[in-house]
Amino acid sequence: MQTLGAKHQSLDSIIYNRLKSMIIERKLMPGEKIYQDKLAHEFGVSRTPLVSALKKLEHEKLITAMPRRGFYVRLFSKQEMIHIFELREVLEGLAARKVAMGISDSQINRLTRFFSGFQASADDIDLKKYREEDRRFHSFIIEVSGGDILSSILETFNILTLGYQFIEQEGLVRPPNETIHEHKAIIDAIGKRDPINAEELVRLHLRNSKEKLLRDAREEESTASQ
Repeated sequence: MQTLGAKHQSLDSIIYNRLKSMIIERKLMPGEKIYQDKLAHEFGVSRTPLVSALKKLEHEKLITAMPRRGFYVRLFSKQEMIHIFELREVLEGLAARKVAMGISDSQINRLTRFFSGFQASADDIDLKKYREEDRRFHSFIIEVSGGDILSSILETFNILTLGYQFIEQEGLVRPPNETIHEHKAIIDAIGKRDPINAEELVRLHLRNSKEKLLRDAREEESTASQ
């Protein structure tokens, strides 16, 4: 027989996973206030498991609690994002090296299907679909790299990257016509089981996004000082 405590734990986990999915899928946007009564009614639960889930997401830096104002989806500054990309560059580069060294034939088959539905020369790529593919691709590298600690850290960084202010670009730091070539080069290197090249290409891919954020930050500082 399932205990009451176990039922509560299960409910907390369900609400937590639903909220996290809403953030990942951008149904709750960066900077958006979370209306607890509305969500509790939508989920058909009391506010107790909802608040428990929100506090867990706050601990994971996906939610911000503001005194007397409530919970908000975390909106990261450029400087915060630059730091996240610095960490991702090192750790995801390591993950790509590990993947290239141990990837199976069946995993290569999965890998080569990423971005197959996007034309590298197209200027009208669906940003939402591309963003979802981008997230799945990086999650695949994290998943296949193995190791619970590395995977857990990178999955968190991957999700945090969505909490940025490029609302009009579906959370993408750079447009698809810049990154799709980089993605395909990474896929090719991992598919050839080339760990050195795979790591270098992943690091370059993330470094390019970090440099874009640095340029934007400098431009904003320059404009503000005028």
